Amino acid sequence: MFYFLQERIIFLPTSLPQNYAYSFSEYFEEIFLTADDGARLNALWFKKENPKGLVLYFHGNAGNLDRWGKITIPFVRKGYDVLVMDYRTYGKSTGKLSERALYSDAQLFYDFATEHYKENEIILYGRSLGTGLATQLAANNRPSRLLLETPYFSLLDIGVKRFPWLPVKWFMKYPMRTYEFTQQLNCPVHVFHGTDDKVIPYSAGQRLYDTIPVRDKVFHTIEGGGHNNLDNFPEFLKAQETALSED
Repeated sequence: MFYFLQERIIFLPTSLPQNYAYSFSEYFEEIFLTADDGARLNALWFKKENPKGLVLYFHGNAGNLDRWGKITIPFVRKGYDVLVMDYRTYGKSTGKLSERALYSDAQLFYDFATEHYKENEIILYGRSLGTGLATQLAANNRPSRLLLETPYFSLLDIGVKRFPWLPVKWFMKYPMRTYEFTQQLNCPVHVFHGTDDKVIPYSAGQRLYDTIPVRDKVFHTIEGGGHNNLDNFPEFLKAQETALSED
C-alpha cells in the first residue's frame, strides 16, 4: 500500500483550471514550456526594470503557483526577476510524475533562463522539496550561487526515519539523493535551516551541508525556526539578503 500511495504522501498538489487567471501585486508573465514527453509546464515570470539578476525558484511539495507566486514576491521587491514553475500535476501543469522527469523539467526551465540571462546572473533557490532539484541543477550547470531553505539529505533518509517499521529502501520511487549532487557543486552555497523543523530535521540540513566540498559555503542556523515560518525571523531575512547580494 505504501508503494502505491507514496506519491500521495510526498506530493500534495492543488490543481487549477487552465483558464485560471493569476493576480499578483508585481508585474509578471505567465508562460508554458513543453517537455520532451509532451507534458505542459506552467510558470510565472516576474520582471523588473534593470533587475539585479534572476532567482530561479523551486518550491515545496504543496499547493500551486497561486500560493508560491505570492511567496516569491519578496525577491521581486528586492530588485530581482523571478521564474517559478509548477511541477507536473500541480496547478495547470500536466504530465506524469517521476524523479527523472522532475530533474529534466528543472533543466528545461534553466535552459529557458539562459536564453534571457547570463549564467552568472542566475541564482538557484530551492525550498524543501525543491532543494533537491535546485542542487541537481547547480551540479550540472554554472549558476551564480545556490540557496537552500530547509533541505534534506535525501527523501529516502526522511522516509526511513518516518516509517522505521517499513522496508522503505526496497520500494521508494523517489529517493532523491541530494547528497550525490553536492559532490559536483562549484558555486557558492548558502543553507538555511530552523532548529525546530518538524518536517525535515535540522540535522538533515547539517548532514547535507557537510557533504558540500566547495569552500565558499555558509550554514545559517535559525534558532527556533520551523519548516514554514523562517521568514518570521529577522535573522533569516538578514541572512537571505546577504546570500542574495554577495559578490
